[in-house]
Amino acid sequence: MKQISYKIIGLAILISSITASCNKKLDRLPSNAITADQVYSTPLGYKQAFVKLYAAFGLTGNQGPAGGGDIQGIDEGFSDFLRLYFKAQELSTDEAVIAWGDVGIQDFHNMNWSSANPFLQGLYYRCYYQITLCNEFIRQSTDDKISSRSITGTDASNIKKYRTEARFLRAYQYSIIMDLFGSGPFVTDADVLASIPKQGTRADIFKYVESELKAIEPDLAAAKTADYGRADRAAEWALLARIYLNAKIYTGTDHYADAVAYSKKVIDAGYSLISDYRWLMLADNQQNTSEFILTINYDGLKSQSYGGTTFLTHAPNGGSMPGSVTGVAGGWGGLRTTKNLVNLFPDLTGTIDKRAQFYTPGQKLEINSETVFTDGIAVTKYRNKTRDGGNGSSQDFSDIDFPIFRLAEMYLIYAEATLRGGGGDNTTALNYVNLLRTRAYGSTSGNVASINLDFLLDERARELYWEGFRRTDLIRYGKFTTSTYLWPWKGGVKDGRSVEDFRNIYPIPSSDVAANSNLTQNPGY
Repeated sequence: MKQISYKIIGLAILISSITASCNKKLDRLPSNAITADQVYSTPLGYKQAFVKLYAAFGLTGNQGPAGGGDIQGIDEGFSDFLRLYFKAQELSTDEAVIAWGDVGIQDFHNMNWSSANPFLQGLYYRCYYQITLCNEFIRQSTDDKISSRSITGTDASNIKKYRTEARFLRAYQYSIIMDLFGSGPFVTDADVLASIPKQGTRADIFKYVESELKAIEPDLAAAKTADYGRADRAAEWALLARIYLNAKIYTGTDHYADAVAYSKKVIDAGYSLISDYRWLMLADNQQNTSEFILTINYDGLKSQSYGGTTFLTHAPNGGSMPGSVTGVAGGWGGLRTTKNLVNLFPDLTGTIDKRAQFYTPGQKLEINSETVFTDGIAVTKYRNKTRDGGNGSSQDFSDIDFPIFRLAEMYLIYAEATLRGGGGDNTTALNYVNLLRTRAYGSTSGNVASINLDFLLDERARELYWEGFRRTDLIRYGKFTTSTYLWPWKGGVKDGRSVEDFRNIYPIPSSDVAANSNLTQNPGY
């Protein structure tokens, strides 16, 4: 998609004007007389609409970094999927704090968000916007619709493949709703347009995502055969492995055996770790195809926004750090991490464990103030630089692709699900963990002789920090809200405190509850 999408994305914006919205405000904006029959009248029209399904993950609107945003009621620069998802998954944990004073942003680390939090509203509506795009594409790409438009042969076959990927992307977004918000409006292509959505429970959404992923498997491209940035069977298996690892949280019933089975399917599909951990998040990381399973693709010249990995290179840059460290023209002085993450590594320089990617000059380990950038250790994991040290195509916007799924996560899912009773092989689980540590240390000097669940939680942090996992991991381990695990400023207190258990799930935005009488707010909000 990185190779083809930017050539036709300017035309693909037509689809966003004819899809039904979850919100009456969105129904009216933008106003456009173009109909679905016009957009989907040709094979090219289908391709343009299909590209929008993927592009909506990495772009915020139709005109570049600003002007014509997809989501109304939030600054377009804030409305990117990954930027919002990072805030919800990382700022609420020990892995990230932010110095900014935007309304609602400090609520995450202080764990006092409300149903009116603008960033949670933005994420919620971003997910449902993308679900809406997928639903409309799926409606328009049935066999009857394709035939009625006299599309045949290879063109018809390609559209059917696009339709299968649209179903995957919809399932992925519903998995995000399930994980963060628990329940929410449940709408598919089978629902009548403009009908008021009914609420799907967390268990309902889990069952749907699971069944949908299994149903589309035969029609997805074989593992490792799809174009870079497009979903294939390995992506489907990876998403199943991920939701199965967390199934006990979602449904009350564990699926650890399934997590073992599906992570192993990915592992056995022919993926391998790249040789250097420090190459994972670079401007030319499209080379990491041996490890990356599915990515959100960014291009500093052709897909500009203030979210995504542009956010993850600019926001952590500040204090005395030169812009060149993260490959940007200037830092935004926002994101840092707490001592809890830093202390998981043997040193801060990355000399021993290369996964430690921090900037320390002028930075303090202790965080006396969340709003002072130099309180906390800066993170340099995302660098808009190439492997040979060159700059990305732009120092204002990032070229770094973001891996939604990569092999390392599958190794860690297999290991944890095995230890939780999933029936995997303990020796194999240990070997997978040591493969990660051998890469990190550059030798077997960091390998371990045994593993337990607590070790794996720490190892997930060392390997996957700032990739959007930490909140979900802490909830699965029972450490997100409780006093059994504290971090600086957890709950708005310098030394940390426990918070109410209802905060294990985010609230449904008050605006949607008010607009839809079928919705019941999550407990506690």
